Amino acid sequence: MLHVIYGRDSYSMVRELLESMSPEKEWNKDALIALKPNLVVSKPSDSGATTSPQVTRGVIEHLIEKGFNNLVIMESSWVGDSTMKAFKVCGYEKLAREYNIDLIDMKKDKAIKKKGKNLTISLCEMVLEIDYLINLPVLKSHCQTRLTCALKNLKGLIPDKEKRRFHDLGLHKPIAELNSLVKTDLIIVDAVIGDLTHEEGGNPVEMGRIIGGTDPVLVDSYSAELIGVEVEEIPYISMSNQMGIGKLFNNDTVVKEYRLDNYPQITLKPSPRVRRLAEHIEEGGACSPCYGALIHALSRLEERGALEKIPVKIFIGRKYKDIESSSLGIGMCTAKFNRNVSGCPPKARDIVKYLEEHFINN
Repeated sequence: MLHVIYGRDSYSMVRELLESMSPEKEWNKDALIALKPNLVVSKPSDSGATTSPQVTRGVIEHLIEKGFNNLVIMESSWVGDSTMKAFKVCGYEKLAREYNIDLIDMKKDKAIKKKGKNLTISLCEMVLEIDYLINLPVLKSHCQTRLTCALKNLKGLIPDKEKRRFHDLGLHKPIAELNSLVKTDLIIVDAVIGDLTHEEGGNPVEMGRIIGGTDPVLVDSYSAELIGVEVEEIPYISMSNQMGIGKLFNNDTVVKEYRLDNYPQITLKPSPRVRRLAEHIEEGGACSPCYGALIHALSRLEERGALEKIPVKIFIGRKYKDIESSSLGIGMCTAKFNRNVSGCPPKARDIVKYLEEHFINN
């Protein structure tokens, strides 16, 4: 079963949803419970990129009122960003101080290797110490995987080195394997404000709902249908289903809805813009911050009507590491290309400047 509540007041929506779901009724009161929001970048939730602290506040207060006091918030921002900065910018530092909850920066944690069904994965050690995991993703589009929600949100529980390896492996298989190793006990999806263009935010859309469940495959396949993306376009969902992690959403799935008077009128559809911009890119195992910077750079050039002046494909990703080429490369992995914009990740403004100097202004 899935639970969906409509509206704009994240805090009250979460409280009502949890009172109905009562996910904690079988939990041990002394258990260590970890809350895992999506704080991929240091941007507030109204950007569409990160989990609203009001969603997390609602979960915290529900648990405290039910007698659970052993809570932590754990996260690891994407490679190149600071988790502690994200905790502060996104309102979690204040939230943790208010409820006397520890903030765990998983970037600083020890790595432990665990064997999945078909792949060995390095996990942050703290993951193995918790009793229950509450997954608090944002419903967003993703420039490489089409969707990021419950299943992909667990990437914040692995070391940065392993995040890079996930991209080497194509993201989908390791995301499914990760979910075979880490059990999610409760999912509360912040779909009040998201981004249907890119996981880094900046193009926020009011979606007006929060989704609750316990099955990450069911939540993600429902979320994909919600935004008009076929499950077949997101291989890690089908892989997770085949591995027995969860069930796919279908016409027989029970969806309990609340506050139907607040049902949003907007039709949720991913922007085709990122796919159009990606036609200029040859990508091979690129990390999200690097790929995202390139997408932002190309977007700015498109807005200026200058994108058509770049006649070459742009290479990016670890696949091209140590390869010498006369082509144009972005980031440290293409450092041996004759033409290269350095950085790990590079800044979008540096990419724009380079492209303007070498192609547009000549």
